[in-house]
Amino acid sequence: MHRYSILALGAYDYILNKTGNALIRYRPEEVIAVIDPEKVGQTAQQVLGWGGDIPCVSSFNDIKGSGSTHLVIGSAPQGGDLNDAYRKEIRDAIISGCHIISGMHIFLNDDSEFSHLAKENSIKITDLRRPPSPPHFPKGTWKNRKFPVLLIVGSDCDTGKMTTAWEIFEALKKRNRKVEFVGTGQTGILLSGKGVPIDAVVSDFLAGETEHCLNQLPGDTELALVEGQGALNNMFYSSVTLGLIHGSMPDFMVFTHEPGRELDCADHPFPDMKKMLQIHIDIMNPFKKSTFLGMNYLTLKLHDDLAMETCNSARDRYGMPVTDLVRFGGRELINTIENAMDEWS
Repeated sequence: MHRYSILALGAYDYILNKTGNALIRYRPEEVIAVIDPEKVGQTAQQVLGWGGDIPCVSSFNDIKGSGSTHLVIGSAPQGGDLNDAYRKEIRDAIISGCHIISGMHIFLNDDSEFSHLAKENSIKITDLRRPPSPPHFPKGTWKNRKFPVLLIVGSDCDTGKMTTAWEIFEALKKRNRKVEFVGTGQTGILLSGKGVPIDAVVSDFLAGETEHCLNQLPGDTELALVEGQGALNNMFYSSVTLGLIHGSMPDFMVFTHEPGRELDCADHPFPDMKKMLQIHIDIMNPFKKSTFLGMNYLTLKLHDDLAMETCNSARDRYGMPVTDLVRFGGRELINTIENAMDEWS
């Protein structure tokens, strides 16, 4: 079993440490500690609201000898470049015999110091965001696909698309369904062990790489779950969303949103929710029918009663299951997805 330490210098919170937080939520038994001098002495439960007693320490040397097999860079310094503090922690981990997993846009294998140290200490550096080479062109194989595809989309970049996909994936696995998860970001790839870092792919190959991932799945797959990225209505990151739509050609979609937010991460007001839903359907219409099966709300900032009321109100308004899968579970949503799978076949 892997034993992870998570590097999140000055970034150990709900938003900035996304990759590390996912490990803490879904693989807590494999996490030894989080490294962030600003949160020393606090547990994961205190910082995030989940993760139990996983401690926060000030440096890798504080957990040296604790059995950590992998240092995961759970967040990246602003601007993407590694500052001296990050470099020191990575250096110390390599020298101590710890493998490195990075989700940054810069590749540690291309760093002469780290690559030399890794070779010297028989350490593997994994750059999760390195795109496939050679790239894969789209071929339109969706026309002959033998299983349905469910794509997670949303109103913005940070509305919980990976979490939504993974929660649905785990719920269907518990029902003994043959479901496959296609990771498209560093966190999904780390959890599932497969996928493509879609935001690192040249735009001409976005659809092709997504299609290629789906073509590699087992023939007895009952449902392919594709992790979403970006948002069609986000002026910064809509291209990656469109590439995922055209590459996956989803039969079904689930929409994610954080109620109460008025601006997206580009500081632009959200369109009307029904318009956001409809634009996805309109994009799919020239190719095939695609249907929304439900919505997952990120209600972390709402108290329990208001969160439940908000989900119920949205359910009535949009005529589909609406829940917060992490907070309330999603029996109705999972039932709807399972019924759609059975009807498709």
